[in-house]
Amino acid sequence: MKNCIAYGMPLREKEDYPLGDESKDYCKHCAHEDGSMQTYDEKLESMAAFVIKTQGLNEDVAKKVAAEQLKGLPAWQKQ
Repeated sequence: MKNCIAYGMPLREKEDYPLGDESKDYCKHCAHEDGSMQTYDEKLESMAAFVIKTQGLNEDVAKKVAAEQLKGLPAWQKQ
């Protein structure tokens, strides 16, 4: 089983991939509508929003948490 290089999500089903394209190495949550991968800044913003929603943290702290999580993933090693 593969994991998303940009988010870490397990890619178990065809539906987990952008547009169902199993040749991609990232998940549907890291893709634009056309199937292309989001940028680091886009992923950081969406992950920070998720952290705010689920953990109730303020924006600055949520961005730090999101950045810390993203830095360990293959897609963002040079960020």
